[in-house]
Amino acid sequence: MQVVIPYTTRDPKSRLAGVLDEDERRAFARAMRTDVVRAVRAAGGAPTILTTDADDIDDVDAPVIGDDRALTPAVNAVLDDATSDVSVVMADLALVTPDALRRLFESEGEVVIAPGRGGGTNALVVRHPDFRVDYHGASYRDHQAIADDAGLSVTVIDSMRLATDVDEPADLAEVLLHGAGNARTWLEDAGFELEVTDGRVGVTRSD
Repeated sequence: MQVVIPYTTRDPKSRLAGVLDEDERRAFARAMRTDVVRAVRAAGGAPTILTTDADDIDDVDAPVIGDDRALTPAVNAVLDDATSDVSVVMADLALVTPDALRRLFESEGEVVIAPGRGGGTNALVVRHPDFRVDYHGASYRDHQAIADDAGLSVTVIDSMRLATDVDEPADLAEVLLHGAGNARTWLEDAGFELEVTDGRVGVTRSD
């Protein structure tokens, strides 16, 4: 299965700016992307990076498609050209495993959706030529509606590993708790560790 992994080098992970400087955010984003690419390949998928910044990417073991449009039209252009099933998996799923992706890839349905926390769509499988994405706003709800309007069958995947995308500082705790790849190693090497305060788990960083 072709697996498209959207990724940008333009001010990546800006909501982590309070805990990581720009160079660190770029390095951490690369580490997550590497984990996703490896998990996709181990699950039997064929990863392709979809990016606005193709000239800036020379460190990934996968084909690269350059498209300077926003996420929705860029992904829809891939779907326009598709001749078989296509999956879209976000590059910041730092907890992803081959088993979680196999479950996604092997689930029945003309559209398979793995929702993210907060109403987003972290991963998709598209098996029908009439389906197109819309990543604005609550895209999980919108993608269900788009499929329903086209009369397509939908399967929803309930998966902690696919639902956890890393955007906020609090999300780093999830990587340290449940991650097992480059993203977790990068955080540990950068001095991050778990901190438990009043029964809540967060992260702290050593000097």
